[in-house]
Amino acid sequence: MIRVLLAEDQAMVRGALAALLTLEGDIEIVAEAGSGDEVLPKALESKPDVALLDIEMPGCDGLTAAASLHAQLPSCRILILTTFGRPGYLRQAMQSGVVGFLLKDAPSAQLATAVRRAMAGERVVDPTLALSALSEGSNPLTERERTVLAAATEGASIAQIAAKLFLSEGTVRNYLSVAIQKLGVRNRIEAARKAEQKGWL
Repeated sequence: MIRVLLAEDQAMVRGALAALLTLEGDIEIVAEAGSGDEVLPKALESKPDVALLDIEMPGCDGLTAAASLHAQLPSCRILILTTFGRPGYLRQAMQSGVVGFLLKDAPSAQLATAVRRAMAGERVVDPTLALSALSEGSNPLTERERTVLAAATEGASIAQIAAKLFLSEGTVRNYLSVAIQKLGVRNRIEAARKAEQKGWL
Protein backbone atom coordinates (compact mmCIF):
# COMPACT_ATOMS: atom_id res chain seq x y z
CA MET A 1 0.00 0.00 0.00
CA ILE A 2 1.16 3.53 -0.79
CA ARG A 3 0.52 5.72 2.24
CA VAL A 4 -0.61 9.21 1.26
CA LEU A 5 -1.00 12.50 3.12
CA LEU A 6 -3.48 14.85 1.43
CA ALA A 7 -3.33 18.63 2.09
CA GLU A 8 -6.08 20.79 0.56
CA ASP A 9 -7.95 23.63 2.28
CA GLN A 10 -11.31 23.10 0.52
CA ALA A 11 -13.01 20.26 2.40
CA MET A 12 -15.15 19.20 -0.57
CA VAL A 13 -12.17 19.00 -2.95
CA ARG A 14 -10.12 17.17 -0.31
CA GLY A 15 -12.97 14.68 0.21
CA ALA A 16 -13.32 14.08 -3.54
CA LEU A 17 -9.56 13.54 -3.97
CA ALA A 18 -9.48 11.16 -0.99
CA ALA A 19 -12.44 9.20 -2.37
CA LEU A 20 -10.85 8.96 -5.86
CA LEU A 21 -7.52 7.76 -4.53
CA THR A 22 -9.09 5.29 -2.08
CA LEU A 23 -10.85 3.58 -5.01
CA GLU A 24 -7.38 2.53 -6.18
CA GLY A 25 -6.55 -0.75 -4.50
CA ASP A 26 -2.94 0.18 -3.69
CA ILE A 27 -3.37 3.70 -2.21
CA GLU A 28 -4.35 4.53 1.37
CA ILE A 29 -5.00 8.05 2.74
CA VAL A 30 -3.26 8.05 6.14
CA ALA A 31 -3.65 11.77 6.97
CA GLU A 32 -5.50 14.87 5.78
CA ALA A 33 -4.60 18.53 6.35
CA GLY A 34 -6.72 21.63 5.73
CA SER A 35 -3.90 24.15 6.13
CA GLY A 36 -0.19 24.40 5.40
CA ASP A 37 0.64 24.54 9.11
CA GLU A 38 -0.86 21.08 9.69
CA VAL A 39 1.24 19.34 7.03
CA LEU A 40 4.48 18.75 8.95
CA PRO A 41 2.97 17.63 12.31
CA LYS A 42 0.55 15.26 10.53
CA ALA A 43 3.32 13.90 8.30
CA LEU A 44 5.66 13.28 11.25
CA GLU A 45 2.83 11.46 13.02
CA SER A 46 1.59 9.34 10.06
CA LYS A 47 4.88 8.87 8.12
CA PRO A 48 3.35 8.91 4.61
CA ASP A 49 5.19 7.63 1.54
CA VAL A 50 3.76 10.42 -0.62
CA ALA A 51 2.39 13.87 0.29
CA LEU A 52 -0.04 15.56 -2.07
CA LEU A 53 -0.08 19.31 -1.35
CA ASP A 54 -2.11 22.23 -2.67
CA ILE A 55 -0.20 25.54 -3.06
CA GLU A 56 -2.80 28.08 -1.89
CA MET A 57 -3.64 27.16 1.70
CA PRO A 58 -4.18 29.14 4.90
CA GLY A 59 -1.31 29.15 7.40
CA CYS A 60 1.79 28.58 5.32
CA ASP A 61 1.46 27.87 1.60
CA GLY A 62 2.14 24.47 0.02
CA LEU A 63 5.62 25.37 -1.20
CA THR A 64 6.75 26.45 2.29
CA ALA A 65 5.15 23.31 3.77
CA ALA A 66 6.93 21.21 1.10
CA ALA A 67 10.33 22.67 2.02
CA SER A 68 9.79 21.91 5.75
CA LEU A 69 8.50 18.44 4.99
CA HIS A 70 11.46 17.66 2.71
CA ALA A 71 13.90 18.82 5.40
CA GLN A 72 12.25 16.87 8.26
CA LEU A 73 11.03 13.77 6.41
CA PRO A 74 13.23 13.34 3.30
CA SER A 75 11.87 9.84 2.59
CA CYS A 76 8.43 11.30 1.79
CA ARG A 77 7.89 12.00 -1.94
CA ILE A 78 6.10 15.34 -2.41
CA LEU A 79 3.63 16.14 -5.19
CA ILE A 80 2.08 19.58 -5.70
CA LEU A 81 -1.49 19.63 -7.03
CA THR A 82 -2.62 23.13 -7.93
CA THR A 83 -4.94 25.33 -9.95
CA PHE A 84 -2.06 27.74 -10.51
CA GLY A 85 0.18 26.64 -13.35
CA ARG A 86 2.73 29.42 -12.89
CA PRO A 87 6.24 28.67 -14.18
CA GLY A 88 7.90 30.33 -11.16
CA TYR A 89 5.95 28.04 -8.83
CA LEU A 90 7.35 25.00 -10.62
CA ARG A 91 10.93 26.22 -10.16
CA GLN A 92 10.28 27.04 -6.49
CA ALA A 93 8.68 23.63 -5.97
CA MET A 94 11.66 21.76 -7.43
CA GLN A 95 14.01 23.75 -5.17
CA SER A 96 11.83 22.75 -2.19
CA GLY A 97 12.35 19.04 -2.81
CA VAL A 98 9.09 18.45 -4.70
CA VAL A 99 9.16 15.52 -7.18
CA GLY A 100 5.91 16.26 -9.01
CA PHE A 101 3.77 19.18 -10.09
CA LEU A 102 0.24 18.56 -11.42
CA LEU A 103 -2.60 20.84 -12.38
CA LYS A 104 -6.05 20.26 -10.87
CA ASP A 105 -7.69 20.27 -14.29
CA ALA A 106 -5.71 17.16 -15.35
CA PRO A 107 -7.77 13.94 -15.79
CA SER A 108 -8.33 12.20 -12.44
CA ALA A 109 -6.70 8.96 -13.67
CA GLN A 110 -3.40 10.86 -13.91
CA LEU A 111 -3.42 11.51 -10.17
CA ALA A 112 -3.14 7.86 -9.10
CA THR A 113 -0.54 7.27 -11.82
CA ALA A 114 1.46 10.28 -10.55
CA VAL A 115 1.35 8.94 -6.98
CA ARG A 116 2.67 5.55 -8.17
CA ARG A 117 5.36 7.12 -10.33
CA ALA A 118 6.51 9.37 -7.44
CA MET A 119 6.63 6.30 -5.19
CA ALA A 120 8.80 4.59 -7.82
CA GLY A 121 11.29 7.47 -7.62
CA GLU A 122 10.26 9.29 -10.81
CA ARG A 123 9.65 12.99 -11.34
CA VAL A 124 6.14 13.83 -12.51
CA VAL A 125 5.61 17.25 -14.09
CA ASP A 126 2.76 18.53 -16.25
CA PRO A 127 4.47 18.75 -19.69
CA THR A 128 2.88 22.09 -20.71
CA LEU A 129 3.99 23.66 -17.45
CA ALA A 130 7.53 22.26 -17.78
CA LEU A 131 7.82 23.75 -21.26
CA SER A 132 6.46 27.07 -20.07
CA ALA A 133 8.91 27.15 -17.11
CA LEU A 134 11.84 26.51 -19.42
CA SER A 135 10.83 29.22 -21.88
CA GLU A 136 10.24 31.77 -19.09
CA GLY A 137 13.76 31.43 -17.75
CA SER A 138 14.55 31.91 -14.09
CA ASN A 139 13.28 34.61 -11.76
CA PRO A 140 15.25 37.81 -12.52
CA LEU A 141 14.39 39.42 -9.16
CA THR A 142 16.66 39.30 -6.13
CA GLU A 143 15.26 38.24 -2.75
CA ARG A 144 15.11 41.89 -1.60
CA GLU A 145 13.41 43.09 -4.81
CA ARG A 146 10.79 40.36 -4.35
CA THR A 147 10.16 41.38 -0.75
CA VAL A 148 9.73 45.06 -1.67
CA LEU A 149 7.51 44.21 -4.65
CA ALA A 150 5.38 41.84 -2.55
CA ALA A 151 4.83 44.65 -0.04
CA ALA A 152 3.80 46.91 -2.94
CA THR A 153 1.11 44.46 -4.09
CA GLU A 154 -1.05 45.45 -1.14
CA GLY A 155 -1.15 49.04 -2.47
CA ALA A 156 1.11 50.39 0.29
CA SER A 157 2.84 53.75 -0.18
CA ILE A 158 6.65 54.07 -0.40
CA ALA A 159 6.68 55.35 3.20
CA GLN A 160 4.59 52.40 4.42
CA ILE A 161 6.79 49.85 2.61
CA ALA A 162 9.92 51.52 4.01
CA ALA A 163 8.53 51.43 7.56
CA LYS A 164 7.38 47.81 7.24
CA LEU A 165 10.73 46.57 5.90
CA PHE A 166 12.95 48.90 7.98
CA LEU A 167 14.45 50.50 4.86
CA SER A 168 14.82 54.11 3.80
CA GLU A 169 12.30 55.46 1.28
CA GLY A 170 15.14 56.02 -1.21
CA THR A 171 16.21 52.38 -0.95
CA VAL A 172 12.61 51.21 -1.51
CA ARG A 173 12.37 53.46 -4.60
CA ASN A 174 15.65 52.00 -5.93
CA TYR A 175 14.50 48.38 -5.48
CA LEU A 176 11.15 49.13 -7.12
CA SER A 177 12.78 50.96 -10.01
CA VAL A 178 15.19 48.06 -10.68
CA ALA A 179 12.32 45.53 -10.48
CA ILE A 180 10.22 47.63 -12.93
CA GLN A 181 13.18 47.78 -15.32
CA LYS A 182 13.91 44.03 -15.10
CA LEU A 183 10.28 43.13 -15.75
CA GLY A 184 9.92 45.60 -18.62
CA VAL A 185 6.79 47.30 -17.27
CA ARG A 186 5.75 50.91 -16.60
CA ASN A 187 5.05 51.01 -12.85
CA ARG A 188 5.17 49.02 -9.61
CA ILE A 189 1.54 47.87 -9.88
CA GLU A 190 2.28 46.27 -13.28
CA ALA A 191 5.56 44.89 -11.94
CA ALA A 192 3.83 43.26 -8.96
CA ARG A 193 1.07 41.85 -11.20
CA LYS A 194 3.53 40.41 -13.72
CA ALA A 195 5.77 38.89 -11.01
CA GLU A 196 2.73 37.37 -9.31
CA GLN A 197 1.38 35.89 -12.56
CA LYS A 198 4.73 34.20 -13.21
CA GLY A 199 4.94 32.86 -9.66
CA TRP A 200 8.05 34.94 -8.88
CA LEU A 201 6.81 36.61 -5.68
